Amino acid sequence: MMENKDMGEEIENQESKDNNDAQQKEEKQQMSREEEMELKFSELNDKYLRLYSDFENYRKRTAKEKIELINSSNRDLLSTFLPVVDDFERAIDLNENTEDPTALKEGFLLIFNKINNILEMEGVKPMNALGKPFDVEYHEAITNIPAPKKSMKGKIMDVTEKGYFLKEKVLRYAKVIVGS
Repeated sequence: MMENKDMGEEIENQESKDNNDAQQKEEKQQMSREEEMELKFSELNDKYLRLYSDFENYRKRTAKEKIELINSSNRDLLSTFLPVVDDFERAIDLNENTEDPTALKEGFLLIFNKINNILEMEGVKPMNALGKPFDVEYHEAITNIPAPKKSMKGKIMDVTEKGYFLKEKVLRYAKVIVGS
């Protein structure tokens, strides 16, 4: 009978040992799962931080490039106007010594044509508004005057300030007087 008791105790001890081993194994698995999850979390967090900093660097770089582009965009246009400024300086110098009005007129006409050519190369074109129907998308009415003919009602009688297009978009509205 003692043997049965000892055997029973041995079996209980063995079962208890097996249970302890199973619990320890399960705890190790749980710990390894937690460690695995923490490792995945830290990897994903690291990827997120890198992606976020890459995006921030990209955003800052593109903003800087936009500012540089805006600052340098007028450079070419302004450099094309420098010869016109030189021509005006020469005209002013010659104006002091010349009394011939036709030579002055020709000089100013040449400078005016040079400016118009530069503007055309950049896509700036004047609006032809005189005699056309008034359109708020292109014209700014300063005043109304009585129309000499019924056919001139609602049409532009006079242009006080020319309007301009920049590549088919309104750069400046024409200031006009409309017949009523």
